[in-house]
Amino acid sequence: MNLCDVRTIKQIMGMYGLHFKKEFGQNFLTENFVVEDIADNCCDDRNATILEIGPGLGTLTRELAARYKKVICLEIDTGMIPVLQYTLADFDNVTVYNQDVMQADLDELLADAFASGTVAVCANLPYYITTPIMMKLLESGLPFTDITVMIQAEVADRLCAKAGSKDYGAITAVLAYYGTTQKLFKVKAGCFMPAPKVDSTVIRTRLYKEKPYNPKETALLFRTIKAAFEQRRKTLPNALASGFGELDKQTLTDIIVSCGHSADVRGERLSIEDFVALSDAIYDKIHE
Repeated sequence: MNLCDVRTIKQIMGMYGLHFKKEFGQNFLTENFVVEDIADNCCDDRNATILEIGPGLGTLTRELAARYKKVICLEIDTGMIPVLQYTLADFDNVTVYNQDVMQADLDELLADAFASGTVAVCANLPYYITTPIMMKLLESGLPFTDITVMIQAEVADRLCAKAGSKDYGAITAVLAYYGTTQKLFKVKAGCFMPAPKVDSTVIRTRLYKEKPYNPKETALLFRTIKAAFEQRRKTLPNALASGFGELDKQTLTDIIVSCGHSADVRGERLSIEDFVALSDAIYDKIHE
């Protein structure tokens, strides 16, 4: 069954009386090499369990099931469940749940998988909800080894940006706290049906088993990052002054300078290491 074939896609959609739903970001891949490359590169351990978010017709799911020990899918669209039962009928290592990943209890859902070995995430994410899903996965604290996602190319540029670049932002710094992220390859809009208006990029985040950064208070670290970028055109002392009402601007300036930065530096210049050091210095001042 070639689920990348346009005629097959139309036939299956017609069989089940379905149509493409923009609210779920449904754009189905029509190039086999893209699906195969994603499946090949989402995890190094072939005995792993893969959590797939938004399997759609099951195009990527079939490739994952052929390569890995088990695949657990979360599909928000109830209408896709019978389709998946049909397209995945020849695989006995796939379990599909009709759930929204943003509402799902991942800890409970994946308890057995984590107990038995490696668990990685693979997904073709809707553009409008990329960041919330990524943050839910990261903040869950669950020991995923990798998160491989196909997302809007522009978003991928931000997530993979280096400190000091125009694309670098709060989400970039936060993601760097959890692991290392790299672009794998670009996917042209014409590789989808229906074709989106923009190209996509597949990225892979390798999560740290043990984080190299140990902030004194993680919540304060994220508060510092958020404040630094909330008004990114402002210098860092001015930006932090808006986010830390308990400290005056001069105190914040002194802290920034003590961390080795100029008084007029902007948040986009700071790496995750810099933010950890800065948040620790702020923590010390708050708790004097």
